Amino acid sequence: MKHELAFLSATEQLSAFRNGDFTPTEVLEAQLELVTADRERKDERINALSEIMETEARAGAAVATETYAKSRRAKHAQQLPPLLGISVVAKEKHGLAGRSLSMGLLSQKHAVAESDHPIIERLRAAGAILHGRATSPEFSCATVTHSPIWGVTRNPWNPQMSPGGSSGGSGAALAAGFSTLATASDIAGSTRIPAAFTGTVGYKAPYGRIPGAGELASDRYRGDGPMGRTVTDVLLMSSIISGTHPADSNSWGPNNQSPLTEEASLAELRIGISLELGNYPVSQTVAEAFSSTIQQLQDLGANIVEVDLPWTTDQVRETSFAHFGQILAPAMAQIIGDSQAPRAAYTDRFIADAMAHAESMSMIDSLRLDALFNQQLNTAMSEVDVLLCPTNAVDWLRADGDYLDGLSISGRQLKHYWEGHMTSPFNIANHRPVMNLPCGVGEANIPIGLQIVGQPWDEKTVFQMALAMERIIQFSNGNPYPALAGTLTR
Repeated sequence: MKHELAFLSATEQLSAFRNGDFTPTEVLEAQLELVTADRERKDERINALSEIMETEARAGAAVATETYAKSRRAKHAQQLPPLLGISVVAKEKHGLAGRSLSMGLLSQKHAVAESDHPIIERLRAAGAILHGRATSPEFSCATVTHSPIWGVTRNPWNPQMSPGGSSGGSGAALAAGFSTLATASDIAGSTRIPAAFTGTVGYKAPYGRIPGAGELASDRYRGDGPMGRTVTDVLLMSSIISGTHPADSNSWGPNNQSPLTEEASLAELRIGISLELGNYPVSQTVAEAFSSTIQQLQDLGANIVEVDLPWTTDQVRETSFAHFGQILAPAMAQIIGDSQAPRAAYTDRFIADAMAHAESMSMIDSLRLDALFNQQLNTAMSEVDVLLCPTNAVDWLRADGDYLDGLSISGRQLKHYWEGHMTSPFNIANHRPVMNLPCGVGEANIPIGLQIVGQPWDEKTVFQMALAMERIIQFSNGNPYPALAGTLTR
């Protein structure tokens, strides 16, 4: 029973806390026990956390436990913070005042955040317990999670494999029962890729809906967001961290307001599907899981429409990397400076690739590529409410892999390993909300995910669709996570 507490959803926990069935302290201790068991393993540790804040977390859980007890004794119902006593792991790049802000770089290991990131500020105000910091690759620029500063982060489903990246520590922590919720970021799929590989739920909001911090918050490809084990939990967390914030002039919309009022009726939606998003080489296992899910929807009366897209993986790579070469890569190079500290090979390759693409065209040419891409998607989705497609085209990535020479899927050699993920298109079209949902388990016991892509700014329909699908996809109905607890305590 103790380990089962670690895997309960936030909504289940909140109800139990109010009723006195168990306490925030009991849940936190169950999760910390799993964290400790992992740290004591001699090999193939999950290694999802760069920092564990046990003392502060236990104090916070004790306060939350007493607050619930007082509320139950009160004669009148009390309004409590919406995440009171719920544990959250924060991706290390989301600064906590007075704590490290290395971005995964050895050269920045002494850097300290001057203030809380906007989403951290809002989570604290909502009563969440921030008990750990999640690992990520350097600069969050890889789809695997390993670095000289933190070592290799592994997938709880199969420790030889990667949880993905860049929010790999967040996804691994959720799948391993180390936390109830987690923060993530996404500039080319960094929330959705690890959510898919770890069988969790990850949400990329429309650009600006969730506030960022610093000058790179103005990069229209990027965003910060929530991860959890259920759609309802992600919806709850999203409503809390969303909305206009003075630290981010690009932020917009209300705070603490759910976009959802009711679950969608599948028969009333026109659901577009695209297995390959143009010419992505999707593995047979991923294709079968995706097709099986679509068949389940059709059996329930869903209105399915095949959507054709003219994209190629070359076009996606050229469009996105030209953009990265104009903004992100120069910023990364500036931070590295003349540092001789060890760094990951994928970092230097990313900078070189992005700079080369940017040097081949002007900024206005890059913007033209973005505009063309968005117009093609607008046209393709003009007669559907949402678009469904796989999240990853590849079955898995090795935990310690660099993939500097690309990778091969279904007999096709890809020029860049990012082409193994079908996520970048929706950072180019970053005004669209996108949700990853698990839809099966594939090769090497690694989960498979699909994306629900909405119309511009339309969060409501995406969440409605996600809730409806979560109820019918067998993988999600039979919560698989508790089975992992025993493997972590061997």
